[in-house]
Amino acid sequence: MNPDWLIPNWPAPRHVHAVCTTRAGGRSAAPYDLLNLGDYVGDRPLDVRANRAILCQALDAQPVFLSQVHGTHAVWLSDKTEPGTQADGCVTEQPGVACTIMVADCLPVLLTNEQGSVVAAAHAGWRGLAGAGGGGILDAVIECFSAQAPVDKAWTASKIIAWLGPCIGPETFEVGDDVRDVFVAQDPAARAMFTPKAGDSTGTKWLANLQGLARLRLAALGVTQIYGNDGTPSWCTVSQPSRFFSHRRDRVSGRMAACIWLD
Repeated sequence: MNPDWLIPNWPAPRHVHAVCTTRAGGRSAAPYDLLNLGDYVGDRPLDVRANRAILCQALDAQPVFLSQVHGTHAVWLSDKTEPGTQADGCVTEQPGVACTIMVADCLPVLLTNEQGSVVAAAHAGWRGLAGAGGGGILDAVIECFSAQAPVDKAWTASKIIAWLGPCIGPETFEVGDDVRDVFVAQDPAARAMFTPKAGDSTGTKWLANLQGLARLRLAALGVTQIYGNDGTPSWCTVSQPSRFFSHRRDRVSGRMAACIWLD
């Protein structure tokens, strides 16, 4: 692994592996420098293929790249899953297949269970996190975990372990009333995740805590073991241009990948 990449510090079983890449370790030229893994952002295809090969070699597993649409659909992966399958969440029980989510401000969420029998990844931007009628992407992934319930009669969501990767931070994620209203309507506790933007005379601009909203949703779903991004500046993609890609900051930007897989 490149020493700059993020390895989750969490109590996952030893045969569960996870990583989130940074800008380091690839061959793309500016503004995609260096390890851009997105093949839809305008980078040279040869460079993207080379970067994905670097990732694959580092994982010693096969990353499955999805077509992400800020939606709420999750799919089960196998070694036969077609690259580019449209989904914003993925789950697998098959060793050697890496659930992979690309991000450049949205929140990557990696999950496993205490037994390490299944792993998952979710692309949790605000749209996917909110979903429709409260059924967001985290809900969809947890539903996939619950499919194990007939096998494991003692299964509960409290047995799930989650790790939150880097995302746009609570001091830089500006949103309007429309975004705040969606979350507050679903959970009044979400009010605490929005602070008024300083200097906004209209009272309609807010700074949103994306990782905090994800923690609220996971807790509502019964997930209590949550690690990683705590909203401090070191996790903010926007404020660290030398380490993280950020679409909000640069508009033209590469993509990082968060991956989780089983031996």
